[in-house]
Amino acid sequence: MGGMQRVEQVGGVVGRWFPVIVLIAGAIAMAVPEAFAGWSPAVPWLLAVIMLGMGMTLRPVDFAYIARRPSAFAIGLGAQYVVMPALGWLLTVLVDLPPEIAVGVILVACAPGGTASNVMVFLARGDVALSVAMTSVSTLVAPIMTPLLVLLLAGRFLPVSPGSMFFSIVQIVLVPVILGFLLRRWAGGIVDRVTPALPLVSVVGITAVVLAVVAGAADSLLTAGLAIVAVVVVHNVAGLALGYLVARALRLDVAARRAVSIEVGMQNSGLAATLGTVHFGPAAALPGAVFSVWHNVSGAALAGYWSRRPVQQEPVDSTARGG
Repeated sequence: MGGMQRVEQVGGVVGRWFPVIVLIAGAIAMAVPEAFAGWSPAVPWLLAVIMLGMGMTLRPVDFAYIARRPSAFAIGLGAQYVVMPALGWLLTVLVDLPPEIAVGVILVACAPGGTASNVMVFLARGDVALSVAMTSVSTLVAPIMTPLLVLLLAGRFLPVSPGSMFFSIVQIVLVPVILGFLLRRWAGGIVDRVTPALPLVSVVGITAVVLAVVAGAADSLLTAGLAIVAVVVVHNVAGLALGYLVARALRLDVAARRAVSIEVGMQNSGLAATLGTVHFGPAAALPGAVFSVWHNVSGAALAGYWSRRPVQQEPVDSTARGG
């Protein structure tokens, strides 16, 4: 077995056990926070590496879906940047959270789609092309949408600088994604050889982010841990449900409903944690760190349920075409 095959095999194993790995990492960071207290400056770089890997998986054909089914794409992208921000804002109104943690909830709510969502949609027998298009475009427009939404929804908790947040997202998300996309175009052979390692890189990167975030805000997690977990779980589950219901109400087909549900409910929590660390403080990164664990658990559970229910078994309006 070649070296890259071994890496791919290891990546598959750690991918399946990712939630457990991250939980263990969080527990270690809580037990010995001083061991990881100096990791915070590395968080943006870790996310940039993950985003570079995402860019390397993109192809021009991934964006062709937008032309083929513009209404389905518009519904999905609109739900991404309406449903989760609205839910995040509502939860911060209903639950009395410390200001930094409330801002962290809003950051998760306003982040683009999570990179693991495409795999979950595939397992759920959903519309993978729609999922990839939503993840890609929501990421590309994040430098504009995320700062503006955070300013609108979180400004009552802490001062928000949308300009500095814009530049942060450009540096740690947009530039790496575009660079990865160009590398695939210009050096496809090399990229194809390293692609099997990307899942392992993502798991290692997110685990390191969780170690840094939890270690930097261990005290806040001890005092508000249950509240954070409860808000994250409700936010994610409600996002999954509302994403599906919006797609159903607007008469998308069943495969598209599943894609929209998972795309809406699964956020780029690594970006939320990074922005919290850089712009607001360690506690603002905690909701993103908790979300990164939970949404992989709930997403996998939902994908497993749908994988056992063929698309034809779910009722769909005969007029639904989504395009």
